[in-house]
Parts: sequence; structure tokens; C-alpha cells
Amino acid sequence: MHNFLPYAWFQGSCVPFKEARVSIATHALHYGTGAFGGMRAIPDPENENCVLLFRADKHAKRLSQSAKLLLTDLSQQNVTDALIKVIKANSPTKPIYLRPFVYTSDLGIAPRLHNIETDFFIYGLELGDYLSPDGVSCRFSSWARQQDCSLPLRGKISGAYITSSLSKTEAVMSGYDESLLMNNRGKVCEASGMNLFIVRDDILITPGVDQDILEGITRSSVMEIAHNMGIKVIERAVDKTELFIADEVFLTGTAAKITPIRKIESTTLSSKRPVMDSLRERLTLITEGRDPAYSKWITRVDLNDE
Repeated sequence: MHNFLPYAWFQGSCVPFKEARVSIATHALHYGTGAFGGMRAIPDPENENCVLLFRADKHAKRLSQSAKLLLTDLSQQNVTDALIKVIKANSPTKPIYLRPFVYTSDLGIAPRLHNIETDFFIYGLELGDYLSPDGVSCRFSSWARQQDCSLPLRGKISGAYITSSLSKTEAVMSGYDESLLMNNRGKVCEASGMNLFIVRDDILITPGVDQDILEGITRSSVMEIAHNMGIKVIERAVDKTELFIADEVFLTGTAAKITPIRKIESTTLSSKRPVMDSLRERLTLITEGRDPAYSKWITRVDLNDE
């Protein structure tokens, strides 16, 4: 049961969530011609009249870029302004997840992106841990990650998530929590909706942007934090066998935050994760607005500010 926020951004204004409705003939529903974002916000632990939004600028920029891939214009500023209005309208008292979505709102039946109406909405829901913070079990999916030459993978295009959906269900129905996707070159890409990191000999390694991954915002944040903590970070292709012998393996994402992998298929991984633990602790401090060094990553929304 989802606890949706009472107000959503729909057709240019905040409206009750139950009134934000689209037609069954909506183009994006049929052809996957939409792009979405996902971001977290939490009530300020030190100020009940303030909500902290993590990396709003990066999320808004990526959604604006995703809109360009759909041949539509959605400015970063418009996304940011709407996000702030939604937060103020809802005044959340618990951690929330926000889902902005730009899409072809036209009611036509032709699969196209030219001469077509588009729109933008935002809704939200209360969200705690998306995955168990104690760790998840994973299996390698029989489905391969798409290639950037067939889908614009640098955007969160809604139609691309059929592969994520198939792989996630395959994993869960075969007794695992998550799936791990490989690309057409046999290299490990990411999970169903999260980026992947491994640690070997105190070096943090993650598949590079040339491996058909989504350029995750939590991913880039973790890499920057690690670098500033003196942890060596390498982006490169990752082989399947490396995951079984790695010192640590974990996932990152807006919903998942930083989640360890405790088991891959029949192999149980080490429960000692000093690198991941230090990164997760630091990220928590940052998202709660308690690390001045990263204050620029936090947008503070004053609920009393008109």
C-alpha cells in the first residue's frame, strides 16, 4: 500500500493527487515515450519547518536532458520550481520520494516524437528503505541491458524499463531480491534500477559510462565522496567473475541509497564492508544536512516561505 502525497503537480499547477488523471489514449502509455526522475527529500532533523531535497539541481538537469531526447523542451528551472511547489503544498513530515515525469500527452496513435503534445507532472509518496539495508541477494539476469545505439540510455526513458521489469520479476520469482544485468559484450552493467560498485584491494570500481549504464546521480555522488575521502576510484568494464571474488559489492540509487549485496546466486559474500560502511555513513550525514562540506548538494525548502 503506497502512501501517496495528497498533492501532485499536474498541467501546470498543484492539484489533489486523485484529480491528476490522464486519458487511456495517452501516447506515452502506449509507446513508452516518457522520461522520469526520482529524488528523495526528508524533513530537516533540526528544523520542522524545512525539507531537505538531495541534489535537486542534478536531478532537474538530467530530466531536462531526458526531455531533449524526446524532442521536447523542459527547462531545469521549471523542474526545480515545480518540485519546490509540490513540497510546500504537501509539507511532508516523513521521508519522501518524488517522481517527476515528462511525457507525450497527445492522444494520437502514430508512434512519433514530432508534432506532438507533451506535458510534465510530479507526484510523491512516503518512502523508507526501498531495499533491505542489511543486504540483498542477486542473480544474473537472462535479459541483457539495452545498447545506447538502440535506446538513449543516458536518459531515464520510461520504455526502456521493460528490461528492468522483466529482470526484477525473474529474480524475485526465482528466489532472489534483485537482478544483475550484463551488456551485449558480456560485461556487468547494473541492477534493475541501481548502479553497481565493487571493492578490490581498497579500490572502488564501477562500470564506466561506456558500458551502457545509466549515469546515476547517487553513483556520481558516491564517487565524488570516495575521492574526497582518499579512496581510489576506477571506472572500467567489470567481469562477472570479479563480483564473486570482490571484497565488497554494493548498489547505489536514489531509492536504494547504498545497499550491500550479501549473496550472488550460490555465493555468499563477505559481511565486512568497511569501504561501503564509511561511504554510507557519510552519505547519510550529507542528506540530513549535517555535513557543511556538501551543503551545496542540499536544497533547503522553507515550508513557511511564500
